[in-house]
Amino acid sequence: MTTTLSSKGRILPKIIGHRGACGHAPENTLASFRKACDLGVEWVEFDTKLTKDGHVVVFHDDTLDRTTNGEGNIRDTTLADLQDLDAGSWFHEDFAGETVPTLKNALTVLAELGLSANVEIKPSEGQEMETAEAVCEVINNHWPVGMPLPVLSSFKDDCLAVARDRLPQIERASLLLEDFTNWQSRAEAAGSSAVHVWHEPLTESLFREFTGAGYPVRVYTVNEVDLASKLFGWGVESVCTNYPDRLQNIQGAL
Repeated sequence: MTTTLSSKGRILPKIIGHRGACGHAPENTLASFRKACDLGVEWVEFDTKLTKDGHVVVFHDDTLDRTTNGEGNIRDTTLADLQDLDAGSWFHEDFAGETVPTLKNALTVLAELGLSANVEIKPSEGQEMETAEAVCEVINNHWPVGMPLPVLSSFKDDCLAVARDRLPQIERASLLLEDFTNWQSRAEAAGSSAVHVWHEPLTESLFREFTGAGYPVRVYTVNEVDLASKLFGWGVESVCTNYPDRLQNIQGAL
């Protein structure tokens, strides 16, 4: 590990760029990270998956079709074949030729830009353990010296358990969508110190339940000023957004 500092107990910036700044550039690409930096954010969120030959790449879907000109499953695609694909034209012709970055590539660019990250471990079905192990290995060996340590998040409890055991000094966050059954026991088992919650089912009473149990709340994906203002009024720590520029005029947000 490049540093022994703990990331637990920090307060994250109020605005985190979702998949970079994916309202302005193709998600989970180096171009999107650069755009987020241009818009003044200090942290970005992105997703990680495994290729057929075991490389960690920055990618969201199980399949290639939506965000590249390829077809099929990412788990069945080698890194070499994946990096031959165009991951930018689907968004706009200006991004033609943008590629799917490896996690190592992404960390190099984050260091250049001065960005830290919420790294989501997002395995293809049945690859929970191996994806988490591989992500932890890259973070352990390649996180840039001097950069604020990341947050590792996942919807998968098994992934967070691996992160807990492999990188106990790095903060973990439990991702919650709509099912809040046993959320606290799950978070405790994973050693999570925060919850990342989808904005639609979040109510103020549920927010108070999370914070009353000692868990900071970060909310995704918030693209409207009125919603962000309401959430910050409740005391939400951070919001993850596709459009950091829309929220930058909220008092103290950036």
